Order: sequence, then structure tokens, then C-alpha cells
Amino acid sequence: MNTTNSKFTRYEDNGKVWLSEDSDQSFQLTDYGVKPTVLATEAEVGQAMLDELYTTAAAKDGDINIALLGGRGAQQLHRLLGELAKTNEADELLARLNVFTQDALAPMAMGNGLSFVRDFERILGDAFFKKIKSFTPMRTDTPDLESALVDYLTKLEELGGLDIFFIGHGPEENAASHLAYIKPFSGAQYHHVAGIIPISSSILEHHISKFKAGGSTVSEADEKECRSAASILTLGPAAILQAKKIVQSVVDADSAPAKVKTYANVLNTTFSADTDEALEQLNANPGLWIRLHPNTKSFVLPNLGL
Repeated sequence: MNTTNSKFTRYEDNGKVWLSEDSDQSFQLTDYGVKPTVLATEAEVGQAMLDELYTTAAAKDGDINIALLGGRGAQQLHRLLGELAKTNEADELLARLNVFTQDALAPMAMGNGLSFVRDFERILGDAFFKKIKSFTPMRTDTPDLESALVDYLTKLEELGGLDIFFIGHGPEENAASHLAYIKPFSGAQYHHVAGIIPISSSILEHHISKFKAGGSTVSEADEKECRSAASILTLGPAAILQAKKIVQSVVDADSAPAKVKTYANVLNTTFSADTDEALEQLNANPGLWIRLHPNTKSFVLPNLGL
């Protein structure tokens, strides 16, 4: 089951491929819960996320490895970083950043206006990408997505893993949710660091409408190519659990009202005392993985009704 010339172990089930570094590690379920911080505005959430980056930068020397959050959740953070990059105020910080993406639709040209990479470039701006140390997106324009994903994971591991996993919260059916693009019943387990899972047409429609609403310029050709995407690349539970800090933001319950119920479900679900049953709960509602990390910040708006 090992991938060729790779330290990663490959698991395939019903068209889903998950990669793991060490399947022999034992799993100890410790529920730290989630204690949301309710802030008044989306701008305050963006500033709180930036403050977490500053805190991490002050606490360690050398490189800082982060996973960018796509979509609405981190747009205010990205605008703040983009504005800082136009000045010299944060050059020392920016020069330490190794920036990674966390999920992607594939196959798709890297220049497609519906890719997260283009959205990051649009909001963060040229100055940001010129000043950071490195930018590593998940490759979506190759016939061998799996090998490209292994290369991505190898670089992330060589750099020491994520210091901050900026993460969102996506609603799913049955009051469930996804993190990154770990979907319900996708078979993601605690030792899976990343995966390639089949995509549904409903996800593609949601993705396209979300980008259009966010102000992305989308050509007819971009939209056609996006609709032909067959897979989602995503970081997995192991990447979440191994990150040194999780910073979650949930800001769009007005336009995605299902999040009111799905976020509450993450807060209030009681884990089974039986490990196998708890793992089934995590498979059915991957949003719960965030509760197993001891260093999590969850910044939300009052529209979640907490």
C-alpha cells in the first residue's frame, strides 16, 4: 500500500485516496471542546486572526508555516496582510512566512479564476507574494495528482509542519460539517494527513456561486472547466491535529444560515465513550475534529446566535 518512492502510506476506498505517514500510531481521543470568541464585525475577526499570527511570530524564531483559509472566512485577514505588504511595516514577518493552501478542486488549470490560488492573489496582492519566503499550493494541473500531493506534503514536513492552520467551517447535510474539504463519510481517519476524494455537482455549484458572490472575475471557460472537476484535494485530520495552533473563523452565517445549526452541533455534540463509536461520529461530522486540538481559537460573529 506504500506509494512509490514515498514515505507516505496510501489507503484507497470507493475512489477515495488518503495518505498517511504512520498508521501504527495509537489514537487517544481527548475532547478539548471549542470555546468560541464572539466578535462584533468581520473586520474584528480579521484583526484577531492577524494578532494570532503576530503571537506565533513572537513566540518562535525562524520560519512560520501557515495554511491559508479560502473563501469568505479569511478575506479580512488577507486584506490586512495585503495592505501591510504595501508598506515596510511587516516585512520581517512576511519574510518568515511559508504559505500553503489547504484544499483545491482538480483537475483545474492553476490560472482558473475559480481556483483558491487566484482568489488569494486577488485579495493578498502581488506585494504579499513577493515578500513572503515561499508559497506552496496544491497542484491541480497535473495528470498525477497523487504524486504532486506527496511532493506538497514532503515540503510541508521538511519545513516542520504547520504553525497555524487557519481553518473554516462548512455546512453539510444532517447538521454535519466539513473542515478543509474533509467531507462526511469520506473515511478520513486520525492518521490521514491528506486525501483525494470524489466531488459532487452540488459542491461545484456552491463553489462557483461563492466565488461569484465574493467578487471573483469568472470567465465562461473557467466555469466550464470548474464544472468538469472530478476531485477534491484536502489536508486531513492528521494535519489538523499536528498543527501547533488552529485558528478558525466563521463569519458568513447571514449568507450560509445552515452554519447556525452545524456550528452549534460541533459545540454541543457529546462524544461516545467508546472509541470506535467516537471515530464514527468524526466520520459522520468532520467538523468535530477541531475539538481534539488543545490549542484552538474560534472567532465568530453574533449571527451564529451564540
